[in-house]
Amino acid sequence: MAYGVLLALCAAVLMGVATVLQALGARMETGGGPVRAMFRWPFLVGVAVDTMGFLAEVVALRSVPLFLVEAAIASSLAVTAAVAAAVLRVRLRPAEWGAVFAVCCGLAVLAVAAGHEGTSDGDARLRWVTLATSVGLVVLGWVVNRTLHRARAAVLGGIAGLSFGLTGIGVRLLPDDITVTGVLAAPTAYAVVVSGLGGYLLLIEALRSGSVAAATGAMVIGETVWPGLFGVVWLGDTTRPGFAPLGIAGFVVSIAGALALARFGEAEQTAPEGSGGPGRPEDSAGSGELREPRESRPREDTEDE
Repeated sequence: MAYGVLLALCAAVLMGVATVLQALGARMETGGGPVRAMFRWPFLVGVAVDTMGFLAEVVALRSVPLFLVEAAIASSLAVTAAVAAAVLRVRLRPAEWGAVFAVCCGLAVLAVAAGHEGTSDGDARLRWVTLATSVGLVVLGWVVNRTLHRARAAVLGGIAGLSFGLTGIGVRLLPDDITVTGVLAAPTAYAVVVSGLGGYLLLIEALRSGSVAAATGAMVIGETVWPGLFGVVWLGDTTRPGFAPLGIAGFVVSIAGALALARFGEAEQTAPEGSGGPGRPEDSAGSGELREPRESRPREDTEDE
């Protein structure tokens, strides 16, 4: 149990640090555009760190409740904000430091209240439904991106969050004694791939479509609330006996703090020119974003704003 909690927190830290490294790599590339920025060493290191964070998340999902892991992943926003303040010299307002503190407190309370993960890994029908749902969400996101104009960023961000949440559910539905051959035959293994990549692409489109706050806020809600409820209702996740109210409070506080930080990247990008903030146009030739897509990482292309 303690091992799983530690891994979930490590995943949040790794993903938050990866975001800052990727932003740093983007800022180092002043003339070659986003493709060349991907080959800058901070960006490459950030991708490697992000991968380690995902692996830590996968292992954590196998040993602690879904609601704890998903809340921890959402808290990577707080890690991004704190590390960006030190590395990228981003100025956090008192309210944002308060949100970081709220996330930390909420996670601490949630870790104390969380019980063991449920013993159910679903039946064959549920696994096939998970795969079908992952494909359906990607198709729905494609249709929304092609047809919806108003509130498109929020809707796409919400669908991306649902896809990311489905990634966690797919990992949980893999049998404990599964083999390499079994993985290739497991519908939920393909659901993890489809929902993970699909959510990533949908989040990119959401952040390109409008407000980073709307897209990221909807994503945080989508990837935390429904997977947590799914784990409790269908997979048997629980809190410690008598700790349910405390667990709910910790979950709400941590997610509220993450939602408050959803405006973090947007606020910095709109800093007045000449103010010294990292959102100035001259900082990175249009690459002043603080976040790279996935797991709760706000990003916004300044030219779309």
